[in-house]
Amino acid sequence: MVNVNKLKGKIVEKGLTIGLLAKKIGVDRSTLYRKISNNGESFTIKDANLICQALDLTPREATDIFFTQVVA
Repeated sequence: MVNVNKLKGKIVEKGLTIGLLAKKIGVDRSTLYRKISNNGESFTIKDANLICQALDLTPREATDIFFTQVVA
């Protein structure tokens, strides 16, 4: 599961919007909105890599966002 709140925070921190991020990674804005709205469940590895590059995430930040572990 993707930590969508941390992802959105990083987008804002980098001075971007979801629309601008979508443009940077080469996907339609509505596609990125849909993937984020779906708790990131439909992100591919390629999507995650492109987002990490576009946001210049550290390995730790990327792990915290894209590899959230939920313990029930």
